[in-house]
Amino acid sequence: MPRSAFLSLIAIASIPFIITLGNSMLIPILPVIERQIGISPFQSSLIITVYSIVAVIFIPMAGLLSDRVGRKRVILPSLAISGAGGIISGLASISMTKPFYLILLGRLVQGIGAAGAFPMLFPLAGDVFTKEEDASHALGVAETANTVGKVLSPIFGTLFASLAWYLPFFVIPVLSSASLLMIAIWIDGATAKAKPVTVKGFLHQLAELFKEEGRWLAAVFLSGIIIMTILFGLLVYLSKFLEDAHQIFGTKKGLFLAIPLANISLASYLTGKLIGKDKPLMRRTILGGLSLVAAASFAMMYFHGLWHLILLISLAGLGFGVSLPSLDSLVTKSIETEQRGSITSVYSGMRYAGVAIGPPLFSLLQQYSVYAIFLTSAALALAAVVLVFFLIRPPEQEF
Repeated sequence: MPRSAFLSLIAIASIPFIITLGNSMLIPILPVIERQIGISPFQSSLIITVYSIVAVIFIPMAGLLSDRVGRKRVILPSLAISGAGGIISGLASISMTKPFYLILLGRLVQGIGAAGAFPMLFPLAGDVFTKEEDASHALGVAETANTVGKVLSPIFGTLFASLAWYLPFFVIPVLSSASLLMIAIWIDGATAKAKPVTVKGFLHQLAELFKEEGRWLAAVFLSGIIIMTILFGLLVYLSKFLEDAHQIFGTKKGLFLAIPLANISLASYLTGKLIGKDKPLMRRTILGGLSLVAAASFAMMYFHGLWHLILLISLAGLGFGVSLPSLDSLVTKSIETEQRGSITSVYSGMRYAGVAIGPPLFSLLQQYSVYAIFLTSAALALAAVVLVFFLIRPPEQEF
């Protein structure tokens, strides 16, 4: 790979890594924040929820804007906004006795910035790497970077919080600045080719596109929601299981949580290299990955031991890692350049919706039975298998 292409790949991968790390490292320190500023567990959960909800709202707007002015012109200010959100939360934490609402405001601002940066990696990869196999590889690397950010987040979050509970907020602008500089220096020519489109025109384009491509797009979008719902739901359950059943806390717990996430990372990287531009292969890998998730989830109903659960969730992680790069590539390389930013932003919004749905859904199910968690996970994965099997067809069959 030429040096310029390698640097572009690093810059693109920095977006999901830094955005994910900057958000997820707050999750393991929420109990610390509760004690420091005197808030309830529900209030502390809003620190994560506000970020996700605002991101879902603003993601389609960012996609529309990027199709008009170019990916880079959207990503750079978005990363700056994300960093500003961290500064707002951090300054509120050190200067106020009751900083909760200003912390939420900072997280809202950070979510707006993430909405303009994270979803752009999909169309940006397609714009920078014009060969389909190169774009698929880039998306595999991006998924790997995203997962590595998740793997490292509990370790970094607890490490920074051990120095000062508010320090993770101030780390966010440092991370955002690093990605901003890489994008500014190493990415060239990722400009929009489309004519400016009004919001009304965008909605019309979207409706027309769904008339022509709605079957397989619906399957991809719903599969994205389902995968992220199951993934984050199982991680929340595993985190609680480690504490309640085995009294495993802190960094040790983070290392246990890192095992399935590392599997996702490895599978994402290898799948991105494997699939290239072979769309029928993408379909098969999605079907295989989702089937593995369903089988592992079903097996969890019968095997409840610590290492049994770690093994089965890790197997499900392989399924997630195999499926996600193929879904990303189908969206990126099957849509015209002028519509790519808009469609991939909607797809990213669906994934954020899954992140928002999974934890509360699985927490609610846990009140009834752990069997309800595993049965729901298996049923959702099987539903996604059915959607992909019937609605996503190989190119020869006009999917």
